[in-house]
Amino acid sequence: MASPAEELDVDGIAVRLSSPDKIYYPQLGEDGGTKRHLVEYYRTVALQGAALRALQDRPTHLQRFPDGIEGEEVYQKRLPAKRPEHVESCEVTFPSGRKADVLRVRSAANIVWAANLGTVTFHPWAVRCPDTDHPDELRIDLDPQPGTGFDEAVAIADEVLRPLLAELGLEGFPKTSGGRGLHVYIPLEARWDFVEVRHAGIALAREVERRSADRATTAWWKEERGERIFIDFNQNARDRTIAAAYSARKTPIATVSTPVTWDELRDVHPDDCTIATVPGLLADRGDPMEAMHDKAFALDVLLEMWEKDLVAGLGDLSYPPNYPKMPGEPKRVQPSKDRDRKNKDG
Repeated sequence: MASPAEELDVDGIAVRLSSPDKIYYPQLGEDGGTKRHLVEYYRTVALQGAALRALQDRPTHLQRFPDGIEGEEVYQKRLPAKRPEHVESCEVTFPSGRKADVLRVRSAANIVWAANLGTVTFHPWAVRCPDTDHPDELRIDLDPQPGTGFDEAVAIADEVLRPLLAELGLEGFPKTSGGRGLHVYIPLEARWDFVEVRHAGIALAREVERRSADRATTAWWKEERGERIFIDFNQNARDRTIAAAYSARKTPIATVSTPVTWDELRDVHPDDCTIATVPGLLADRGDPMEAMHDKAFALDVLLEMWEKDLVAGLGDLSYPPNYPKMPGEPKRVQPSKDRDRKNKDG
């Protein structure tokens, strides 16, 4: 029999918690893996301010598992028409040109409401409503490929990316992905569009690749990546999202995408950051991303690097497959299946 619904007070707003004893994380079971544990985690980190800062005024997609992480996944972009009065929407334009109303996070209650729908991970855009065409973050996604892992991603971030950003007069804010990867955010002045921000991200990724001693790659096709860290430049394209800071993940132990300081980076282990431990971590040392948007950087230096690469013969890179063909984009064909390339190579 399903456990009865309850009503939670979230900063003065009543939010319904249904089926609180449903198991969401089977490995954790009744002692740490129920829907109640997940929703209470989100209520805590939202009221602490950290999760709300990460999502405030951002159009946000919801990665939902209404029957727990081993059940069906629902990746919800459009906000349902039937919703509480405190839940607001924001219009976005997808790569296809179609528009939709998505969740606009305005309060801790919005986050708890979404968590009660079975949302495990929040996926915010790198923009703020109502201006959804000009990102205020450049996001660097260091994605380990087979044969590499979190330690290799940390090495690239600490040994290559961090000094490069300092050299360019930029500042990055790292966080674990909740898995094997690592994310670094650069706060931006919101005056460049998605194409320009993506170009800047490609320029930065290429320079990291050049300085990495063959430990990192910008190769879009998996067959060309090898045992290296892939710098996913397309995370800066329109409609592409990264798990929000303080978002839980679909992992057996309920890991959390957790901001860390650069000094903490070498000592952190992703499995130590879970819905059970992160609230205490926040209470003890605060949120390393709290002041991230107190400053905003210009993209001029990265766009100059982009232009230099163009002059040197390096053009645009492939877009995600759901995009229409974009200006300047190379052919979308796997290199091993590209007949023109094979003929050229002899």
